[in-house]
Amino acid sequence: MTITYLKRGKSEAEKSRDDAQTRAIVESTLKDIETRGDAAVRDLSAKFDGYSPARFRLSQAEIDELIAQLSPRELDDIRFAQEQVRKFARAQRDSMLDIEIETLPGVILGHRNIPVQSVGCYVPGGKFPMVASAHMSVATASVAGVPRIVACTPPFKGKPNPAVIAAMHLGGAHEIHVLGGIQAIGAMALGTETIEPVHMLVGPGNAFVAEAKRQLYGRVGIDLFAGPTETMVIADETVDAELCATDLLGQAEHGYDSPAVLVTTSRRLAEDTMAEIERLLTILPTADTAGASWRDHGEVILCDSHEEMLQVADRIASEHVQVMTDRDDWYLQNMTCYGALFLGPRTNVANGDKVIGTNHTLPTRKAGRYTGGLWVGKFLKTHSYQKITTDAAAAEIGAYCSRLCMLEGFVGHAEQANLRVRRHGGVKVAYGTAAE
Repeated sequence: MTITYLKRGKSEAEKSRDDAQTRAIVESTLKDIETRGDAAVRDLSAKFDGYSPARFRLSQAEIDELIAQLSPRELDDIRFAQEQVRKFARAQRDSMLDIEIETLPGVILGHRNIPVQSVGCYVPGGKFPMVASAHMSVATASVAGVPRIVACTPPFKGKPNPAVIAAMHLGGAHEIHVLGGIQAIGAMALGTETIEPVHMLVGPGNAFVAEAKRQLYGRVGIDLFAGPTETMVIADETVDAELCATDLLGQAEHGYDSPAVLVTTSRRLAEDTMAEIERLLTILPTADTAGASWRDHGEVILCDSHEEMLQVADRIASEHVQVMTDRDDWYLQNMTCYGALFLGPRTNVANGDKVIGTNHTLPTRKAGRYTGGLWVGKFLKTHSYQKITTDAAAAEIGAYCSRLCMLEGFVGHAEQANLRVRRHGGVKVAYGTAAE
């Protein structure tokens, strides 16, 4: 077994130093928002986004004015993408059934899937207006039946981006705020004088947004840790360097800290891909961003076999994994740790990002080891219930419960059961003893 790194990104020690700095900044910022509310939010927006309007929440008239700036084709494209997302989300929702069963005569158990009652959807947009993120969070929450959907996005070049606002509105947002970064996350989770706190936060973002969600988890629910974009290409000699290089850089352009990893069994493909990346960086308009990510976070890993590539892929647990090999479905059947799979050379991560219908808010930083991505089920809480409909069932279950409680030393628990045995079973059980 030989796994060779032809290119490495930043070391774990360097990443840890970056993480520590981010944690400290986020912690102090959230404390400021909790203490000063709207005043802190306004100061932060002015400092980081150069934006301080009379109010951050858009009125319906302002929303309509922004949507009017889009062409019919642009609106049609947004509607088409949202319909694909809704279609898949509806199918997922239909797979989640409320159930009720009778486990014993007179014993009824069940569960209901209940929508989270308020959700804050963060849509990134400082560097690029992330129109698609509105579909993935807002439209999916709408399919789930969330009754209050709050959407926040930063200003783009000093003002609300019409396409992002249109996507939020058409997706079903009930409140739209032009607010970005930690200040948006903090305001939605902690609440301010003008923003009622939500029960759950969803959506991707930069390292500061992801860290803010992490620190707020528990006070509110979150979808997952969706930090800077990650992509991995698993490829063999069946594809060429142009395809691999294009797909790696297509995700590296998200930000300066977006890991892009090639895992391959072909040294020739690895070397040709690295050369092709350098060529493409001379013509790609977003080369400043993509080039920095590739320089600091890009990796090329050469393996001896598909089994080794599978092992490497599951260890890294990348957000996006594009598989272009002679056995794509083998990876589908055997991979266990990832955000989403993109199988074969005909599809690509950009399809998933923008239009194909699967959700693009996916686990990063190895979170794919224990969770999948955002989906309609994340907006639903599965709550169980029980009821007993006959005296005989109350007495039978009560007797078992009484003895099991006493086995653990919980006398008060046992008396809850004993009381039912006495009343519904007509059995005299001495106080603080186990039923027979």
